[in-house]
Amino acid sequence: MVSLAAVSASPALTVSGLGKSYGDVRAVDDLSFHVEPGEVFALLGPNGAGKSTTVEILEGHRSRDAGTVEVLGHDPGTAPGGFRDRIGIVLQEVGVERELTVREALVHYGACYSRRRPVDEVLELVGLDGLGDRRTHRLSGGQKRRIDLALGIIGDPDLLFLDEPTTGFDPSARRQAWEMVDGLRSLGTTIVLTSHYMDEVQALADRVLVIANGRAVAAGTPDELRGSMDRETAIRARFPMDREGTVTGLLEGLAGRSTVRDGRLDVRTEDPTADLHRLTGWALERGVALDDLEVVRPTLEDVYLDLVGGEPGEGTDG
Repeated sequence: MVSLAAVSASPALTVSGLGKSYGDVRAVDDLSFHVEPGEVFALLGPNGAGKSTTVEILEGHRSRDAGTVEVLGHDPGTAPGGFRDRIGIVLQEVGVERELTVREALVHYGACYSRRRPVDEVLELVGLDGLGDRRTHRLSGGQKRRIDLALGIIGDPDLLFLDEPTTGFDPSARRQAWEMVDGLRSLGTTIVLTSHYMDEVQALADRVLVIANGRAVAAGTPDELRGSMDRETAIRARFPMDREGTVTGLLEGLAGRSTVRDGRLDVRTEDPTADLHRLTGWALERGVALDDLEVVRPTLEDVYLDLVGGEPGEGTDG
């Protein structure tokens, strides 16, 4: 999914040996990674993992104690003023003067940038077309979050930091936001994403870095992370109730652990291909319908919880 513009280009962002401490607490510990131009790169981790500190260092809003950082060809800690002209930031919460209209807010914030997207174009991109003249305090929570997105892209950034961009969105609005991110990527915008919605990361991210206790614990594409974990696959199916007693011979031949309850077969296996073949072959021989048959691979959320523990929603701070 990486933009063609990324081919043979230098990384948009490079981090090597990054370290940051707060007193005796080591918030970021020898962290290294890079982000390619035109890539959507997801940074995941539980509260206190060092994620927010890392992003603030990349944005130039916090100093570091160790390591080297290069963002768009500059050290963000000493970068000239033009550096901030090339990045956009969408925080978890952005305060906008409540009496401003949406259009006035975009014009006001857009004045900070030398390269600005047309206001009407931005309104359309974030799904606020037709609401430009409405005062911000009259918008719903989801619409206000769209203003945050709009403010992040009004300066047509080369690099965009998205912190929990779809919090408060309904499913339809989330899908529209994903389409917007895909559109920005296709135009060559590099995006650093933090999100506690694992389906969002799966849908948007080209690569993922998971950190815990300030250190990297896993990196790769979402599919690579899912495939790298030694987790059992679940095979589930429903049998007619009067057939339940006939499955005993089948269960003995399965490689995985299996249970049958209320006509529902559940197999947890490390060899899903062989067990699925035996299950379907057994059913075909006997003319048994396997209703609700499903094979469930480990999800990105499963992998994330294996790596860091806790709940996915804990990945919103740190």
